[in-house]
Amino acid sequence: MKLPWRDRAGRLMPLKLLVFAALPVPGAVLAIWLATDALGPRQVNALMHWTGLWTIRLLLLSLAITPLRAILDWPKLPMVRRMIGVGALTYGVTHLSLYIVDQNFRLAHVALEIASRFYLTIGFVGLTGLTALGATSTDAAVRRMGRNWNRLHWLAYPIGVLAVWHAALQSKANIGEALLMSGLFVWLMLFRLLPAAWRRRPSALVGLALAATAATAVIEYSWYALATHIPPDRVFAANFDLAYPPSSAGWVLIVTLIVAIAGALRNRRPRMATRTA
Repeated sequence: MKLPWRDRAGRLMPLKLLVFAALPVPGAVLAIWLATDALGPRQVNALMHWTGLWTIRLLLLSLAITPLRAILDWPKLPMVRRMIGVGALTYGVTHLSLYIVDQNFRLAHVALEIASRFYLTIGFVGLTGLTALGATSTDAAVRRMGRNWNRLHWLAYPIGVLAVWHAALQSKANIGEALLMSGLFVWLMLFRLLPAAWRRRPSALVGLALAATAATAVIEYSWYALATHIPPDRVFAANFDLAYPPSSAGWVLIVTLIVAIAGALRNRRPRMATRTA
């Protein structure tokens, strides 16, 4: 049996080993919080919340592999995508299992709740799709399915939409992280629309950062206008008030600009080395 931290030739791959060791860390932290009563009176509910967030975080990280591989010119990066995707599925299944525990193992009631509550329905549909991707992530499945494998794994994009939407509906008025994930998801999708020749251009990446930031602000305004009684104008204006910490749109801008700067520095290095030589 091939160990997950080895490459196809059986050699130790430090990147895979690092990712393999890092994936259980959020679960271990949650276990420590549970053991030390740091989760508050509704422990199962808190565990549900955090495992759900880590499901979406890892899903977005798996979708970020393609852009980061292109921007940072890191050809080995895609070798950890499968591992991260399986990690997302593991936290997602744990998330659903904790919901069943929270409902006292009443499976018929759980099924009725999923069918009748929209945010649960889209969360369950997203997890079902993620399960299908995880079940077909093996080398044998890739060989057996051929071109159909790529078609099936395009489901990662609508699954991302459902996951972020589920998080926003579950968060209600406090949707800061859901907005951040929405903005980053927009950036990930917009990157895939860029022509291949533009994907490493700093100007294109800065434009992409600005577009994703604007989209995040629009999503935030629309959410508060349509789903809450909180004045959306005041929320939107807070994005430009430096007296407050960065908003979700601000964090989207910071993160995506960091990626653009890292790409520019990475792409400049070979040219500088050539001139020195």
